[in-house]
Amino acid sequence: MPLSEHEERILHELERKLYDHDPAFADRVAKETVYRYAGRNCKWAGLGFVIGAIVMVGFFAVSVFLGVLGFLIMLVSAVFFERNMRRIGKAGWHDMRSAAKEKGSSSPLEEGWKRFREKFHHAD
Repeated sequence: MPLSEHEERILHELERKLYDHDPAFADRVAKETVYRYAGRNCKWAGLGFVIGAIVMVGFFAVSVFLGVLGFLIMLVSAVFFERNMRRIGKAGWHDMRSAAKEKGSSSPLEEGWKRFREKFHHAD
C-alpha cells in the first residue's frame, strides 16, 4: 500500500532532521543492512563454536563440568548461527556473495576450492 503525499512529506522531514541532528548515525544506519548484521553475528557464532569445542575437548578429561560447559557453548553458538542464517536467507546469501565479488574479493573457502581443483585436475 503506497504512502499518501502527507505521509511521504512527514517521512522525508524526519529523514532530513535525522541527517541534520546526527549525520554519523544516519550514515551508519543507511549502510547497515540486516544481511551485514546477521553475517557478522554468524562469524561470532562460528568463533564461539570453535572455542566451545576447544573447551570441551581440552577440559573434559580434567572435569566433566567443564566438558559439559564446552558442549553448551557449542550448542548455543550453533543455535545462534542457525537463527542468523535464517535471517540472511537464500536471497541475502546471494546478495552478500555478489557484493563480495564486486569488491574483487572471494571467500577463503572459494580460494581453497580453486586451488584444490587446480592441483588435482588432470588433463586427459
